[in-house]
Amino acid sequence: MQIDEAARVFTDAGAYADEPRFHAACALLRRKAPVPLVEVEGFRPFWAVTKHDDVLEIERQPEMWLSAPRPALGLEGSGLGDAEDVPVRTLVQMDAPDHPVYRRISSDWFKPRSITRLADRSAELARRFVDHMDELNGACDFVTDVAMHYPLYVILSLIGLPEDDFPRMLKLTQELFGASDPELRRDDDPDAMMATLLEFFEYFQALVEDRRAHPVDDLASLIANAEIDGEPIGLLEAVGYYVLIATAGHDTTSSAIAGGMHALIQHPDQLDRMLADPSLVTTAIDEMIRWVSPVKQFMRTAAVDAQVRGVSIPAGGSVLLSYPSANRDEEAFERAGTFDVGRDPNRHVGFGFGAHYCLGTHLARMEARALYAELIPRLRSIELAGEPAYMKTLFVGGPKHLPVRYAMR
Repeated sequence: MQIDEAARVFTDAGAYADEPRFHAACALLRRKAPVPLVEVEGFRPFWAVTKHDDVLEIERQPEMWLSAPRPALGLEGSGLGDAEDVPVRTLVQMDAPDHPVYRRISSDWFKPRSITRLADRSAELARRFVDHMDELNGACDFVTDVAMHYPLYVILSLIGLPEDDFPRMLKLTQELFGASDPELRRDDDPDAMMATLLEFFEYFQALVEDRRAHPVDDLASLIANAEIDGEPIGLLEAVGYYVLIATAGHDTTSSAIAGGMHALIQHPDQLDRMLADPSLVTTAIDEMIRWVSPVKQFMRTAAVDAQVRGVSIPAGGSVLLSYPSANRDEEAFERAGTFDVGRDPNRHVGFGFGAHYCLGTHLARMEARALYAELIPRLRSIELAGEPAYMKTLFVGGPKHLPVRYAMR
């Protein structure tokens, strides 16, 4: 594989569905061209950042490396990409001074001491879905029967949405993040992603209006009635808040849960370790997040002329932070290419780093731990019952099908 060919994986949604090819390309780049210029038709040029320490260094300098106007690759024209065409405005598009102000609106809800109030709900839902596995007589699609729904129920319960609306939110999230996947996208219309965003907008606009008229003790009410500099939060920003939490708040976790199960099946020695010692769930969850890296990338734009590992990036130039590559960096992780449920410490960047560190980190860890803490003691064995399939995506994703056979205790 040549350097130019390897660098093209970042613009190829199919590459993320072919993990051996993707990681082979990234390993080559880390060795020979860790900050390649990527020039592919259909995308504005950018430099890909493949090394763990370089990703951290850029994330540490939000004043030098801006989220706007290009926060993520592949979202141009979607309303989440270029700032000049946005039906919603989310935290991932914001820089200081706006970003810290808007982030503070919900930050207390996602702190560890606050997340504990969801522990009972998470444990209850974990039991519900493991019981559901038990009812399926030893065979299921672990993604569509378990991993896809469990975190959706947790996060949408936190926001305050009725369960009757959960299937609609799941469908819209799949259409948004699966826009490059023929199975998941809305249709072949080039405006399909914008249509999905507009449907989100209409749904959450009604939610804003309802919670302003009838506030209750939920996250939706907190956001709808927030004030920025003494003025009510704007509709674009409120809706953007809901979209971000409702989509990334469950899709990333479901990808980590499902991809983690696939990793356990692929590494039976690690599965045996877990079955013999369920206390390994805590470290195993972070290893699953490192291994899967559900968020594939964010983009940053240089505010001034800069250098990354000796490569000059002009002001206005874009860099892509590759989290899956950073999380397999041989210089950052001992046995980086080995799945190890006991890995400790684990300095993965699966949740990002710095000012844009994922708000839902503690919630995601708690959800995944609750599910596996319920499942592992009840699981006798598990194996593949068919070919797994991964989502074609440029932004967020993981397994979309994981057919398994299993025996429960």
